[in-house]
Amino acid sequence: MTAGHAEQQGSDADPAVADADPTFTQIDCSTVIADVWLLLDNECDPGARSRLQGHLDRCPSCLEQYGIEKDLKALISRKCGGDHAPEGLRDRLTLEIRKTVIVAEQRFSDGG
Repeated sequence: MTAGHAEQQGSDADPAVADADPTFTQIDCSTVIADVWLLLDNECDPGARSRLQGHLDRCPSCLEQYGIEKDLKALISRKCGGDHAPEGLRDRLTLEIRKTVIVAEQRFSDGG
């Protein structure tokens, strides 16, 4: 959110869900900025996507922030997209995860 940009509330209701609970249809700038990565990664449901996109369409400040995050995501993808983890890392991580699960299961079965 840019300096001096007041949070918007109440004006961002999605017309398609206007009869729904206002808690779910009204979003402010801080919510949009917090959820930008969910939108960029396609990790939100269609209703949330519609509400976020509706806010972005009406709020230049949030749209600018969205653009910055989108550009950052693209840059990270270009610069880090072809990197591969060192040989054996996957096996070591899998082993460590299994050890952690076994220890947790033992603690749970021992009542601790």
